[in-house]
Amino acid sequence: MGTVGAYLRLLRAGWILVREGVVAALPGEHLTGMPEFGWRLAKLLSRRRAGGRDRPERLSIAVERLGPSYVKLGQFLATRPDVVGQTMARDLALLQDRMETFPEAQARAAITESLGAPVQSLYLEFSEPVAAASIAQVHRAQIVRDGKAETVAVKVIRPGVRRRFYNDLESFFLAARLQERFIASSRRLRPVQVAQTLAQTTRIEMDLRLEAAAISEMNENTKNDPGFRVPWVDWQRTGRDVITLQWVDGIKMSDVEGLRAAGHDLKSLAVTLIQSFLRHTLRDGFFHADMHPGNLFVEEDGTIVAVDFGIMGRIGKKERRFLAEILYGFITRDFRRVAEVHFEAGYVPAHHDVAAFAQALRAIGEPIHGQPAETISMAKLLTLLFEVTELFDMQTRPELLLLQKTMVVVEGVSRTLDPNFNMWRAAEPVVSQYLRDSLGPRGLITDARDGLNALVVLARQMPELASRTERLSREMGVMAERGLRFDPETAEAIGCAEARYTRLGRLALWFIALALLLIAWQL
Repeated sequence: MGTVGAYLRLLRAGWILVREGVVAALPGEHLTGMPEFGWRLAKLLSRRRAGGRDRPERLSIAVERLGPSYVKLGQFLATRPDVVGQTMARDLALLQDRMETFPEAQARAAITESLGAPVQSLYLEFSEPVAAASIAQVHRAQIVRDGKAETVAVKVIRPGVRRRFYNDLESFFLAARLQERFIASSRRLRPVQVAQTLAQTTRIEMDLRLEAAAISEMNENTKNDPGFRVPWVDWQRTGRDVITLQWVDGIKMSDVEGLRAAGHDLKSLAVTLIQSFLRHTLRDGFFHADMHPGNLFVEEDGTIVAVDFGIMGRIGKKERRFLAEILYGFITRDFRRVAEVHFEAGYVPAHHDVAAFAQALRAIGEPIHGQPAETISMAKLLTLLFEVTELFDMQTRPELLLLQKTMVVVEGVSRTLDPNFNMWRAAEPVVSQYLRDSLGPRGLITDARDGLNALVVLARQMPELASRTERLSREMGVMAERGLRFDPETAEAIGCAEARYTRLGRLALWFIALALLLIAWQL
């Protein structure tokens, strides 16, 4: 029944996307055969009123009808332009995660169950909901902290949202498996792996203790940063279904006129924002990956405060050096060094020619040096870089794509504050400092210490590694003499799996036929 339910939910989602004109809004003039027929049929079946809307609006209405799981799916796919394409990724990034609030009584019950105490004993005051999204809603409350009353934000998980997500995730996995099985060209995008990543991301986001941990980590990382901070977390009032954190009073960065009227220096805010983001990325390897202007507030003294830490990004030391050296190499026009960094990091296979790759990078870098610095987009530069590296067989790096997507958003916010914003001048101090720290004497000492620690760990593991090597050698010898054999359980499992996929294929064809009959009946 679970598989049948997944098919039905998948058919319902496809029908809504067709009726709201999302499929018809996709470019289909270049299609041929059955795909072209399906696209033209989708145009005929679209609601008439959908024709007057642009594609992002159609997508937003369809996703709203589909429910919170699809809002999260859209937001996740917006970070994967390698999967959905740049245009669709931009449309998905515009999705608004706003939902109807649920009753205060349900929120109080969830808090009591999660924290093991009634709301009135935890908070001095507790308000009606002030905002709601697909996973949770927010209440304003008061607590006693360090002997004085403090206003806090209380975020509470939406009742029943986990069951709804898990049901829809089953449909997402089904769609991914069918795509891999029947559309060979899509296998390089690893749709099942994409669905697994979405499932893991969703599980993390629906445990508010993990969001609290992300806020706490970034709070420690940024406590001495100029002009930027994150709220503190009240761990005593935080559990799986509820998080309590400092209330932020400020003006949203989306309200540019409000910031100007309050007397804030917009040019200074733009510089602070981009430098803060680069510090988090290069220095810490841990960054807020959803820094749209609705998640950024400016306090009275000009401090930028970030909220909503549901989506975070991490990049390792190698990736940080990779990014810094690339940016610095483009600034100094050292394209050979940028090419070498790609090969040293193992991103471009060794069988390619470094000089040829440097030539391709020059095709990106040279045009920007004839432009005024304030017109050059770092985010666009990274986008072009990823396009070129695909020609040289660079494997998809999801963490770098998430970084590039976030940089597009942050740079866009900075240019909204200051249309003449000079990205390179603002970034140069942070990038230069990072390179001095990581490639200079301090960086060499750090690398030597890390290398020594790795050697110590390896030395401790040597007896176990020797034992495993000996065991593997014996097993290889036995295999060479007797051949490879499956035990009865393995053989039976392979047979069952093949039979299941065959049944799934037949079932898919029956559902497609049923859908066509329903469509014909509607006509």
